Amino acid sequence: MTDPVLGELLSLALEAGRRAGALLRDGRPEDLAVAATKSSPIDVVTEMDIAAEKLITGFLSGARPDDGFLGEEGASAQGTSGVRWVIDPLDGTVNYLYGLPTWAVSIAAERDGETVVGVVEVPMRGETYHAVLGGGAFCGDRRLSCRPAPPLDQALVSTGFNYVQSVRSHQAEVARQLIPRLRDIRRGGSAAVDLCDVATGRLDGYYERGLNAWDLAAGDLIAREAGALTGARPGEPPSGDLALAASPGVFEPLQRLLDELGAWHD
Repeated sequence: MTDPVLGELLSLALEAGRRAGALLRDGRPEDLAVAATKSSPIDVVTEMDIAAEKLITGFLSGARPDDGFLGEEGASAQGTSGVRWVIDPLDGTVNYLYGLPTWAVSIAAERDGETVVGVVEVPMRGETYHAVLGGGAFCGDRRLSCRPAPPLDQALVSTGFNYVQSVRSHQAEVARQLIPRLRDIRRGGSAAVDLCDVATGRLDGYYERGLNAWDLAAGDLIAREAGALTGARPGEPPSGDLALAASPGVFEPLQRLLDELGAWHD
């Protein structure tokens, strides 16, 4: 890696993800409780989300005190270095609360507003995904490449649903119309894991409405570095309105179909 700063950011993100993943995996209490709710009573925060974010931000700020932060559980600092860490300490909180294995720690580093490093730690799979802008995507030491594109009607696509009931209803209607035109739909419960599954070829595509920057930042970079295309409505980047990632060949027909079905609005 020719840029020493990127090497440092990647190394720090990998170590922070490893530490937070170990905390969440090994420290999960039997009587895990809901600490708060976010957008609705079913959108929960556990005590472990908060502990993991404190671990990550404490480690990173100790190494690079001038960097900024944006974290799902409230970490926010402007910073003066031009680097900002975008952190989801526990993506898939409801899965974690119920003891399901699909959850992850997601850490991205932005430099001057561009995502340059992404790490997604998936402890229950024993997998660590990482990417550096322009350097490819990896799971451990294995370089990733998205799956060769099938026809859309043979594509396996994952999605997620918002926790606000009125939004979920429209998303369910979009999925109802989409299912007959695909091989099938999956709902994993972690945007970061779904994006990595596109990168590694376990999915042909993924879309979701209502994501935040911390849900997307690391996984979007990993998917792109594995050869996937990412976006939203035609000509737009991924956003809270819609995020889409898919193998080339699946991306455009799926994007057109989602646009026709109104997947970008409530």
